[in-house]
Amino acid sequence: MSNIPAPVDATKTPEWEALKAHHDKLVADHFNLKDAFAADDKRVEKLSFDMSDLHFDLSKDLVTDETVKLLCDLARAVKVEERRDAMFSGEHINTTEDRAVLHTALRRPKDQIGKFVVDGQDTVADVHEVLDRMYAFAERVRSGEWKGVSGKRIEHVMSIGIGGSDLGPVMAYEALKPYADAGIDCRFVSNIDPNDMAEKTRGLDPETTLVIIVSKTFTTLETITNAREARTWMLDALKAQGAIDGSDAQNADAIKKHFVAVSTNLELVEQFGIDPENAFGFWSWVGGRYSVDSAVGLSLIIAFGPERFAEFLAGFHDVDNYFKNTPLERNVVALMGLMNVWYVNFCGMGSHAVLPYNQYLHRFPAYLQQLTMESNGKSTRWDGTPATSATGEVFWGEAGTNGQHAFYQLIHQGTKPIPADFIAFVNTPNPTKDGDQDVHELFLGNFLAQTKALAFGKTADEVRAEGTAEWMVPARCFEGNRPTTSIFGEALTPHALGELIALYEHITFVEGTVWGLDSYDQWGVELGKQLAKQITPAFHDDEALARQDASTQALIAYYRAHRK
Repeated sequence: MSNIPAPVDATKTPEWEALKAHHDKLVADHFNLKDAFAADDKRVEKLSFDMSDLHFDLSKDLVTDETVKLLCDLARAVKVEERRDAMFSGEHINTTEDRAVLHTALRRPKDQIGKFVVDGQDTVADVHEVLDRMYAFAERVRSGEWKGVSGKRIEHVMSIGIGGSDLGPVMAYEALKPYADAGIDCRFVSNIDPNDMAEKTRGLDPETTLVIIVSKTFTTLETITNAREARTWMLDALKAQGAIDGSDAQNADAIKKHFVAVSTNLELVEQFGIDPENAFGFWSWVGGRYSVDSAVGLSLIIAFGPERFAEFLAGFHDVDNYFKNTPLERNVVALMGLMNVWYVNFCGMGSHAVLPYNQYLHRFPAYLQQLTMESNGKSTRWDGTPATSATGEVFWGEAGTNGQHAFYQLIHQGTKPIPADFIAFVNTPNPTKDGDQDVHELFLGNFLAQTKALAFGKTADEVRAEGTAEWMVPARCFEGNRPTTSIFGEALTPHALGELIALYEHITFVEGTVWGLDSYDQWGVELGKQLAKQITPAFHDDEALARQDASTQALIAYYRAHRK
């Protein structure tokens, strides 16, 4: 590890100390958003940004002009711009795995072929070779040219993966449902719990179903277990329906016509029974949680078509260019990442809500949980030394007004403020009227009202003026000064979704750089997987059971006593 440059320790810089002093002064001066807006009629203008299809309002965040300046000073002190450029150029910033971090190459256009060679590979050429194959395959499925073993066209896709091989495609499929135009629906299986497979295959016609197995190595325990289960389901159901007779030859033919793979392990793909010609690979420089725009998104191309997927990629690429080329002070991507650092390290806020006012984005908070917490949920810096500050945030959220009737109480009146990102779109694909009322405008009224209430609150005098009994006044006051960022887009298109995902990818990068983390490894998920392999035999093997700790032994004893 000695040849790996140590990250700058942000906590030892004058810029960190300046931010601490600045925070203390804001607290001493009782900084509040109501006064900040009253004192500066340019506040909204200065803290509003436009990035392609998206508009950002950071004016309700707990920052001043000085905060923004000091955060940008800190970013330069810890070399955010240099590390950003190193990532985009293909340097091995994933130090623990000695890899380049090139998810941004997945969305580079074809005209960059030959212009981005990393470790001897023309990455853009590699990406587009796979993209072209995926596009051609998807068109065969969408047009009906690709048929199942009984000659019927494909009407259902079941994608089997886990983690980044599942969360991204599920989220994007749900987000872009209005663009599904081929009469093909998608289901996603990830959990090794047999209930997941049982529910996803319920009512599914095997003769019109295509299964995509998504596993780079084709060895992921959960994915391959579910893949074998799906293969058994497929063959048994096809035989029961008379589509095949169950002979080895017909079984093999059925697997070739109903299973494809997203994997680079062609040997294991072929052993499973899949034709290696129908395997689509991706690379070691693509982390799972950064892979939805790779071959992992094959189900999306089938559902929405190559043209829409190309728009999706263009949204990512536009944000990449913006993040790479915009000065820090006007770079909303960098500023959002730096403000998250401000909230975690200086304001003591360890939780972050993402609240999309669009039902199609109902899986977006879950997607961000993996992206952010698997990336920055670490206590060791990229050179192996301990972290010197708090790191990571707990990301969570829920779509639309549902959350208002669940956890907004905590955000409005809890004892610890929670920064929140509110996301909404001007236009909806499903305009509706309730009498004379535009329902989408009613919905957006809630989006705007919540950020206003969180920022400015409600005073005791305002509560009293409503005739509230004095003893009830404290319970009905709203302190306000709760930080929010508003993200407003024209419409939730494939391009806009690509922008949103890339936005949070780079926010995560900025935070990780300030904290000195390798945001692209995930060693923390390994131990539990290793132990599961050791524990599973103990359900039936007394010797294996004896090797377990007392708690595990007691829990397995309970299992044995109650297993039906």
